Amino acid sequence: MEQAVAECVGLLGAVTDRAWEGVRAGRLEWDCRETAVHIAEDLIAYAGQLAGREQDAYTPFELSLEEGAGNTGALRVISTMGALFAAAIRTAPREVRAFHPYPFRSANREGFAAMGVTEVLLHTHDISEGLGLSYEPAPELCDFVLTRIFPHVQPGPTPWSTLLWATGRGELPGRAPVTHWRWSNNLVIGTERLTLQGVTPAAATDLSTVGDGGFAWIEGGPVEGTRIGAGLVYKQYEDGVHRPEWGMYALVRREDGRAIGAMGFHGVPDAAGRVEVGYDLVEGARGHGYATEALRALSAWALGRRETRTVVANVERDNLPSQNVLARAGFTQVPAEDPEHLTYELREPDEG
Repeated sequence: MEQAVAECVGLLGAVTDRAWEGVRAGRLEWDCRETAVHIAEDLIAYAGQLAGREQDAYTPFELSLEEGAGNTGALRVISTMGALFAAAIRTAPREVRAFHPYPFRSANREGFAAMGVTEVLLHTHDISEGLGLSYEPAPELCDFVLTRIFPHVQPGPTPWSTLLWATGRGELPGRAPVTHWRWSNNLVIGTERLTLQGVTPAAATDLSTVGDGGFAWIEGGPVEGTRIGAGLVYKQYEDGVHRPEWGMYALVRREDGRAIGAMGFHGVPDAAGRVEVGYDLVEGARGHGYATEALRALSAWALGRRETRTVVANVERDNLPSQNVLARAGFTQVPAEDPEHLTYELREPDEG
């Protein structure tokens, strides 16, 4: 956050003597002055959401600059609001989520950071375009944004050109122009004892190697199956076929915020409405009903979507604990052609 704001203020600080009012900011309807104020408004609004732990709506306040505050004053406010927002991010616990309207009505500290950085990058670009300045932010800032709140966007030639295209501000060879866009914070599904937290491409990249994906794991985690699954998630992201709701979820205990395993889908539902689910737990978390609890919640979420009719799970024939999990979660064994695996299904409730 500090880096994005510093780049913005450093660039625009060199042209504060020029007229910003009445000069259209890129493709926006606002002028450059209004856009600069909007950056500050976004930063303090996100800080308020996160610091206030708002759950149902935006904190009801507005930001206004003192009468007579010039362009230099606007940049001072951006710097200050950025500092406040950075402090809110640093002090927010890992598990805190606060209200944001789309797509799933909440975001964690990393999501808010990514949204704030996006606002700074894009609107600095808009102002620069209006004033005829050259601007290209640090690639790591763009990558931070793309791998956290644009999981549905396939990486392009460079992170900056990809972000501009994804937000309707640029073109990419072979891709249709974007006329409507929204970022996507990770989905979280709650149960009595767990939260199922959607794994972003950034977290998947880390998990697929030797990292923790940004989660605090119990001893022994993450297990090899989670790392393999995370690698598949990132491969889907690279191929442009990743749909975050139909990806991987980390299973996090409410009592201590510790990750105990992972569960997720192998892809989106097929034409027949079938979607396959898989899961694993760290050994120390087994035998407590966590997998059953999570599977019930994730299956219910999937069957509540219009594109899903059946949730499928394939399990090794000698894996009795996993078979018991499926049975307790309401799955029924069905005939399978695979000699090494048994197939279980859970179907949507009969409307009749």
